[in-house]
Amino acid sequence: MRVTALNRKLLREAWRARGQMISIALVVACGIMTVVMMRSTSESLAASQIAYYRQYQFADLFASLVRAPTSLAARLGEIEGVAAVDPRVVLEVNLDVPGLDEPAQGRLVSIPPGGPRLNRVHLVEGRFPEANRGDEVVISSAFSNANSLELGATIGAVVNGRWERLRIVGIGMSPEYVYEVSAGQIFPDNRRFGILWMDRTALAAAAGMTGSFNDIAVRLARGANPDAVIDELDRFLEGYGSLGAYDRDRQLSHRILTDELESNRISGTVIPAIFLAVAAFLLHIVLSRLVRTQREQIAVLKAFGYSNIEIGRHFLHFALVAVVIGALVGTGVGTWLGRLLLELYRDFFQFPQLYYRVSWFLVAMAIAVSAGAAVLGALSAVRSAVRLPPAEAMRPEAPTHFRPGLIERSGIGRILSPIGRMIIRSLDRQPMRAALSALAVALAISILLVGSFMFDAVSYMADLQFRTIQREDLTVLFNTPKEASARHDLANLEGVSRVEVFRSVPVRLDAGHRSRQLALTGLGSGSQLRRILDTDLIRYEVAEDGVLLSRMLADIVGVSVGDTLHLKILEGRQPERRLPVAGVVEETLGLNAYMEIGALNRLMREAPTISGAYLRVDERQRTEIFERLKRMPAIAGVAARENVLENFEFQLEQNLLLSMTILVLFAGVIAVGVIYNGARIALSERGRELASLRVLGFTKREIAVILFGEQTTVTALGIPIGFLIGLFFVRAILGAFANENYRIPLVVTSSTYAFAAIVAISAALFAGLLVRRRLNRLDLIEVLKTRE
Repeated sequence: MRVTALNRKLLREAWRARGQMISIALVVACGIMTVVMMRSTSESLAASQIAYYRQYQFADLFASLVRAPTSLAARLGEIEGVAAVDPRVVLEVNLDVPGLDEPAQGRLVSIPPGGPRLNRVHLVEGRFPEANRGDEVVISSAFSNANSLELGATIGAVVNGRWERLRIVGIGMSPEYVYEVSAGQIFPDNRRFGILWMDRTALAAAAGMTGSFNDIAVRLARGANPDAVIDELDRFLEGYGSLGAYDRDRQLSHRILTDELESNRISGTVIPAIFLAVAAFLLHIVLSRLVRTQREQIAVLKAFGYSNIEIGRHFLHFALVAVVIGALVGTGVGTWLGRLLLELYRDFFQFPQLYYRVSWFLVAMAIAVSAGAAVLGALSAVRSAVRLPPAEAMRPEAPTHFRPGLIERSGIGRILSPIGRMIIRSLDRQPMRAALSALAVALAISILLVGSFMFDAVSYMADLQFRTIQREDLTVLFNTPKEASARHDLANLEGVSRVEVFRSVPVRLDAGHRSRQLALTGLGSGSQLRRILDTDLIRYEVAEDGVLLSRMLADIVGVSVGDTLHLKILEGRQPERRLPVAGVVEETLGLNAYMEIGALNRLMREAPTISGAYLRVDERQRTEIFERLKRMPAIAGVAARENVLENFEFQLEQNLLLSMTILVLFAGVIAVGVIYNGARIALSERGRELASLRVLGFTKREIAVILFGEQTTVTALGIPIGFLIGLFFVRAILGAFANENYRIPLVVTSSTYAFAAIVAISAALFAGLLVRRRLNRLDLIEVLKTRE
């Protein structure tokens, strides 16, 4: 009978406090949703990568060179630790795509009939090119979708200086190009860059490389030492213009995918941990205060003979009702959102299939944390109540002290109205309750900042990189280095108003045992179209007697200003040089190294030579300029700054900002739930006192001002504290997103602070309206009676 009676009481109390129970359940749900959504997305992407690599034989090592005889491949296959070698011809080409004004860039990759052994091509539809057919290609699925290219369509291409028409006979994807991006770029532009697979014999003939190859993919034997195999490959390929063999970690697609997975793994741990910890702490505060309002009922239950264990179990069940509801909602909605986010990755990473995985262990951990916080909050309040004799517990808690508070002792209280003094006294006499309430508001504010700061940071990155640093309209890349006089051919194009050239040379930077391979860029002094600026908009000039490094690159190779770097040039005769570090610049995108272009030409011991140019053009003549550039055999690719910016914003909006939007919604729900519960519990805690004031002649408006004044003061105190806590969390999160591709700066604008404050204030006003309705219905006689 006792259990049945307590269960009926549980249902009655849960229904009476349904508004609070729902808000508590939403706080729990948001914490669990964050864990499930972010962690399941990260783990599913990693599982899909492993499955794809294994099934389609993604190579372990790669190397690019100028030219080597096909017979060398057999000797490479005899190197100890090598299981398979796939020699290939790879050629960068300029494409004329139907419906696209500007020229696109393509990468032709040779494949044997029936497809390659390594980096196998998954055919989405169609077939492989027939042997010796130089007019048939398989194009990448991303390129096909972006340009609405179907089987049978044709595209124009400048192949080794000759204009060709290529017919699409298949559409596919390969693990080598999960992230399909051109060399030197960070974000994909699937409309203007694509992979094309052509028959090996036909492509070798078209490229003038019959009987030769210029690229290899290698699979290692089980247990092989990658570094030892790389050293042997470099020894064999040294005389063939090799840029140096490298493993998967330096393969562009794999590196970007791995960086994304690592960022997801860390952010999928840090951000959910912050949300769940905040939700659990707030749950503890809310439930402990909520149960404390049941003090007199606990005493009545003790008087009727219920044991402390039975009472504790009853209130434990009361607390767990909200947790169970929140856990069910959080797990279900979090799983759905995780699937949604995983599908969004199809726009950036090309997988034949994405496998969705949920770590039920993590779900169980998240639920356990929430349940533990609820149990601690409920039992801590019950424990203090059951210690008292029933007769004493039935009376309201006595005020802690009656001496004048700090405000009154300072004299400030004399200038306040009587109601103002009552508000200050109430807060001063319950400092712990006021502090915890302010902390609850502060934590709610802090996760609003965590969820919304990314919008500011990404907007700042886009403005800095694509409107302040990059000021050119077009970037033109030559297929091979050209004499500096080639700039005149570009300058003479009608509609081109300014040309600034650059030199790009592949190098390996060594500092002690650390090294990194990348492109060393030579720029002209005082360049106006491509400037070097740090995140504080301080301009750096390229040096003639040293190299300028981005901060992350300097950290990777472990050097600072004044240190000496060893450079191995991976082009031409591959000379080796030693140069001082002339400066280090804090950049947000990529790993970069700069020199003055004339100094780089002298370093290479070459005549004035350029790799490409930045152009400023007349917007009205862009189409005509594009048509001319498409037909120039010396040009390998053209990139428009506005297109790069568009792809940058699209990728971040579709991926990062969507998840941040969801987090902002979660944070808003938590903030509203916490503030609403604080107001409702304050009414329950002070119901007898407020009713007494009504009997003494205070109007409904005056007692509402007293209650709302306390809540307003607590909210006002919590907002600035929340800003500080939020900035601490943001700094911790930024490290999770930092990688070689991009570093997100710490930028939080005044509008973001205002947004967080407005959400908190709006939640307080909403809670005030709901509580005011209850105040208007306050039954003075019922409240003043001893509760049953």
